[in-house]
Amino acid sequence: MCHVKKRDLQIKTMKLFYNANIHTLDQANPKANAILVARERILAVGEKDKLEDFAHGKLEKIDLKGKTILPGLTDAHIHIQSYALGLNKIDCETKTKAQCLQRVAEKVKQSKPNEWILGHGWTQNEWDGIFPTKEELDAIAPNNPVYLTAKSLHMAWVNTSALKLANITDNTSNPKDGAIERDANGKATGILLETAMGLVSSIIPKPTVSEIEAGIESAKKKLWSMGITSIHDFDRRESFMALQSLQLKNKLKLRVCKNIPVESVEQANQLGLKTGFGNQWLWIGSVKAFMDGALGPRTAAMIEPYENEPNNKGILNMDGEELFEHARKAADVGLSMTVHAIGDKANHEVLNAYEQLRAYETKNNLPHLRHRIEHVQIIHPDDAPRLAKLNIIASMQPIHATSDMFAADKLWGERAKFSYGWSTQLNHGAVLAFGSDAPVESPNPFLGLHAAITRQRADASPSADGWYPNEKLSLTEALCAYTVGAAYTANIENRLGKLAENYLADLIVLDEDPFKVNPNDLLLMKPSAVMINGEWVL
Repeated sequence: MCHVKKRDLQIKTMKLFYNANIHTLDQANPKANAILVARERILAVGEKDKLEDFAHGKLEKIDLKGKTILPGLTDAHIHIQSYALGLNKIDCETKTKAQCLQRVAEKVKQSKPNEWILGHGWTQNEWDGIFPTKEELDAIAPNNPVYLTAKSLHMAWVNTSALKLANITDNTSNPKDGAIERDANGKATGILLETAMGLVSSIIPKPTVSEIEAGIESAKKKLWSMGITSIHDFDRRESFMALQSLQLKNKLKLRVCKNIPVESVEQANQLGLKTGFGNQWLWIGSVKAFMDGALGPRTAAMIEPYENEPNNKGILNMDGEELFEHARKAADVGLSMTVHAIGDKANHEVLNAYEQLRAYETKNNLPHLRHRIEHVQIIHPDDAPRLAKLNIIASMQPIHATSDMFAADKLWGERAKFSYGWSTQLNHGAVLAFGSDAPVESPNPFLGLHAAITRQRADASPSADGWYPNEKLSLTEALCAYTVGAAYTANIENRLGKLAENYLADLIVLDEDPFKVNPNDLLLMKPSAVMINGEWVL
């Protein structure tokens, strides 16, 4: 009797969506007008008549009236906890510093004395190019500690109250891999670079796991509205705990590849934790390490100095040998690596470590895992072919290029032509996986698609051809990086990333066909419906 009921349930939930414009991203069957779904799986994709013959028993038919269907999109690099909690912070991504300060002042008026004022998103490169100071915050927040993270998340702007609470004085030593910015007289300015941010962030009251869980529940609805059905998360322990709690309650409804921090590699090795362990909702990805800083604060590690800064080559957190030691411990138990590398020196050292790692895997009869580099923002032309040669995934964020292009021109000069090289990597044969690095950028993948195919901002700057237009992608190439490439990177290419038989029924419905609209229309495009695991969530 139970078996019959289960079978009846399957029959009742069989749905045929027809009269649709389906881009499957399946090379074997790229276009179709109908898709058959039963429970959480796709049974078949093709023509309506054939799918009707294929179906058995009761069948619900839904006319999509010519709307477009795409596979659900993946953000292959997001900080879900930071993004979720950041939705309640001051939005500091303003056109002028004055606007940012006004928003801080308004928040102070709504806050109690001594209550922390938190914000995110500022970048001096979009203002006057000069780092702001603590005095500017002191004038509007004399009785509240203020902590504003830069758009890159590699720098913070704080006021005197925050410095005092953290016991930071003009004489405080710089922490390893970080710096307390000082003026010509040696006075702390209120700008904290890289690990120096932790001197203040560590004393800010931490959200509870339940608060993070509630934040993610709200954030996932925003992600659905953008067409995102899967993410690769780069936040840490508390994020993982919140995600596990949601999954156990059957409330996650977002597929998550969870990366773990490099400081946990010893424990992971001792536990024998493997890449891929988990279920179809939440599984282990890679071990995440940081090789350098970022472009905005000029801490990305460079082979040659920054323009007009002969003594600044950024901050290199470790060399290739040290990274290899971490990678070896991960490889011994079947954990892949993923490494943040923005500057050309950082990318060079990561590739050296991966070259050693590939030799180690071969020598010890270990599987050649799917290692990745996060960002690959600028790479020396001699190193550009090495990702493909070593079978390393280029996990990149196209929206970074349009945000950073003017800063890249200013800080890297002629070298900028070697930055954000999506087409270069694809032509060499590397797999691309696209994301946003939210909350650094908006997680909206349609903004990323626009950036990838135009290399322009919304106002069409810097030119009609785009910024270094030889690196532009076709829409198919860009979409594949948000779907097929991202699924391959997460070791789930046999069930996600395209619309095909026996794949999970994660898809989005669009009123317009992105292949037929003006590229600028992508900036406003959003799905009218989203299905995850065979259920409509939007």
